[in-house]
Amino acid sequence: MSAISKAVIPAAGLGTRFLPATKATPKEMLPVVDKPAIQYVVEEAVAAGLSDVLMITGRNKRALEDHFDRNHELESALTRKGDADRLARVRESSDLAAVHYVRQGDPKGLGHAVLCAAPHVGDEPFAVLLGDDLIDARDPLLARMVEVRERLGGSVVALMEVAPEQIHQYGCAAVEPTGESDVVRVTGLVEKPERAAAPSHFAVIGRYVLDPEVFEVLRGTGPGRGGEIQLTDALNRLDTVHGVVFKGRRYDTGDRADYLRAIVRLASEREDLGPDFRAWLRGFVAEECG
Repeated sequence: MSAISKAVIPAAGLGTRFLPATKATPKEMLPVVDKPAIQYVVEEAVAAGLSDVLMITGRNKRALEDHFDRNHELESALTRKGDADRLARVRESSDLAAVHYVRQGDPKGLGHAVLCAAPHVGDEPFAVLLGDDLIDARDPLLARMVEVRERLGGSVVALMEVAPEQIHQYGCAAVEPTGESDVVRVTGLVEKPERAAAPSHFAVIGRYVLDPEVFEVLRGTGPGRGGEIQLTDALNRLDTVHGVVFKGRRYDTGDRADYLRAIVRLASEREDLGPDFRAWLRGFVAEECG
């Protein structure tokens, strides 16, 4: 079974929930503390052993390419100032991985975005990471998924149990137990079902490790819910799909309120920012709630 070295990150969305901030700035470049959200996602892929990253982009996404490229003028200015700390942080993004780009063109859904990666990925298993989902670096979900794929084969999706009233916001998996507490066999997938029709409370979150056979299936998959080519429809046609049930820390930066919560949580836990920020936060909450 081939080792997994390639990650695909769909990043062609318009980010309409964050307008007007995303009118000229890609939503993936919105900062989470002092790094753009997309950098956390690339760092996660690299931490799981993936060294080749393909971003599926669209119009007005040039900032993504600039961020992961070298900025020699800025680096020279920081070198002249002797600012080694900021110089290292600037270089960090360009040294993370080999980053490539392809345009999706028409926004035909997640399944179509994944299909755009076929020429680059070829006949290899690969990971897909959605940029709206940030997984805390202390909870190595993707590494676990890669390990499951290498041991059991097929494709692997990340699952998280959600409240029944939230399941209509996600793809939902019908599952069967295996001999492992955090691994299930996926027997069916439904895209954003109504609560009464949901086969479980297990929602598909934005991490996938896919067998290359998914490309051939996607080529024969027509538009589904919302008139888009749904990745869940293609996964339903694969023979072997497992789910890794995640119970760690996840931040949905596609939601404005959760985006703010992610910033507060991550800033509070930083050694350089946390002590002062937590002290201010305690005073702010006491004042607002007192």
